[in-house]
Amino acid sequence: MNRTKEFLIPFVGLKLGKHHFEYQINNAFFENFEYDEFQNSEVKVSVVLEKKSNMLELSFKHKGTVNVPCDLTGEDFDLPIKGKMKLIVRFGEEFNNDNEELLILPFGEFEIDIIQYIYEMIVLSVPLKRVHPGVKDGSLKTDALEKLNELQIKEADKKENKEEDIDPRWDKLKQLLTDK
Repeated sequence: MNRTKEFLIPFVGLKLGKHHFEYQINNAFFENFEYDEFQNSEVKVSVVLEKKSNMLELSFKHKGTVNVPCDLTGEDFDLPIKGKMKLIVRFGEEFNNDNEELLILPFGEFEIDIIQYIYEMIVLSVPLKRVHPGVKDGSLKTDALEKLNELQIKEADKKENKEEDIDPRWDKLKQLLTDK
């Protein structure tokens, strides 16, 4: 996987306190992970790194849109997403990222790579079921829906077909039920 240096934060030279970083994420970012579920994406990520004497606190926030297909209609639409995440970085004997909210870096480390955390935060903020807003409010107009409405059997036609298709022998059988 091609890692970019843009997402490496060298924290050794930073003063104690808060430091702000901003990233503009598009589809080129997701190509690093071979993730191709978004046709297009425009997401703004802001990271606040608070350096303390013995640990680091990272606060991630993102907001933007990803273009995905609707699960019901197959039509592409821009889905707004947003989310936030916190990460605490401590220092220890060996690297450990087993806990999703705590990262342990070896004592000699001087930078932190946040690309994986940004990727997971964005991908996990997309809902499992993606429904076009036009489906919910009934305003979606597509060629497929227009053709379905055109071919739909009308209520009046249904009633006429029902009355014509009734076999007179059924009337005699129904009469047996009511004669009891």
